[in-house]
Amino acid sequence: MGLKCGIIGLPNVGKSTLFNILTKGNSAVANFPFCTIKPNIGIAPVFDQRLSKLAQIISPKKITHAFIEFIDIAGLVKGASKGEGLGNQFLSNIREADAIVHVIRCFKDDNITHIYNDIRPLQDVDIINTELILSDFDTCEKAILQLQKKTKNTNHETEKKMNVLKKCISHLKKCLMLKILDLNTDEKEIISDLRLLSLKPTMYIANINEDKASYCFLQDLNKLAKKEDAVVIPIYANLELELINMNTEEKKSFMHEFNITNSGLNNIIQNSYKLLNLITFFTAGEKEIRAWEILNGSTSLQAAHKIHSDFSKGFIRAQIIKYLDFIKYKSEVKIREIGRFKTEGKNYQIQDGDIVHFLFNI
Repeated sequence: MGLKCGIIGLPNVGKSTLFNILTKGNSAVANFPFCTIKPNIGIAPVFDQRLSKLAQIISPKKITHAFIEFIDIAGLVKGASKGEGLGNQFLSNIREADAIVHVIRCFKDDNITHIYNDIRPLQDVDIINTELILSDFDTCEKAILQLQKKTKNTNHETEKKMNVLKKCISHLKKCLMLKILDLNTDEKEIISDLRLLSLKPTMYIANINEDKASYCFLQDLNKLAKKEDAVVIPIYANLELELINMNTEEKKSFMHEFNITNSGLNNIIQNSYKLLNLITFFTAGEKEIRAWEILNGSTSLQAAHKIHSDFSKGFIRAQIIKYLDFIKYKSEVKIREIGRFKTEGKNYQIQDGDIVHFLFNI
C-alpha cells in the first residue's frame, strides 16, 4: 500500500460515517463513544475525468482508477496523550498515517450525543490538537534523552538533530502545532523518523447540516484553518451516505434537483490527494487504461517499481507521451511525427498526466 490519510476527531463526530462514504464500506457506525476500537482500513478510488477521455480514444476493456488509503481511527479524548480512552493506542495509529483528515462536528442535534455535551467546534479542535502537541512533546523529550546518552560519540549529525529537537520543544511548550513552526526541508528530514503528529499535513472536514448554527461554526473553523494554511471542506455526511447508495440515474437526478455540482466526497478525495503530495501518471493500452498515484518528484525508475518490481530491476527506458498531446492528436504515430514522443532514462522526473510505457528486460 502507498501513502495513507488517518481520519481523526473526538468520538461521535461522524468519522466512521465519513469513512463509509469514502470507501463505500461497512465500518461500524453507532451513537456512542469508542464505537471504533481497532482502526478500519479502506481504499477510495480517485475520480479523474482524464481516464474517461483517454478511454474514448483507446476503447480499453478495463479502466482502473488511482486510489488513496484511509484509516478510520477511534475518537481521541482529553488525556489521550496520558493514556485516557485507549489514547496511546489511538495516537500510535495516527503516527502511522502520512496526513490527517480531522472531522469536526458543526451541527446541533439532540438525538446525537456529544462526549462533552457542548457543541463548540473550535474547542473540539483545540482538545485534539492539544493531545497531538503533548504527545509530540513527550516524543521529542525522549529523543533528546536518547541522544544525550550518546554524548561520547557526538558527531555533526547528532548535534544537528539535537538542535532541531530543541527548536521543536521550545515551540511545543507554547502549545503550538509543529506544522506552523518554520522548519526547512532539511530540518524536517532530520526528525522524519519520529513521525511527529502535529507536523503532519492536515485537512479539516466540517460535518454540517441545514441549520444556521452550522454556518456560524463553519465560519469560525475557516478562520482557524486560515492561520494554519489548511483546507476546510464542509460535508453533509448523512446526505453523502445516501448518495453513494443510489444508482447512477438516481444520483444525477438528486444532485440536479438540489443543485449539487460536486459531491463533498470528491472534494475530500481530491484534496487528500494534494495533501499527500501525490500526482498521477497513466499506462494505456487496449486491455487497460490505468491511473497510478505516485509521490510528486518521483523518477521514472520509481514509477516503474510502482507497477512491478521487475519493471525497475530490468529498466531500460521510459517512453513518455503528454496527456494533452494524446487528447489533441489521438495517435501515437502522429505524436512521433511531430517530435513530441519522448524517450527518457531512469532519472526522468514523472510529471502529472504523463502516459508512460516502460521498456525493461529481465
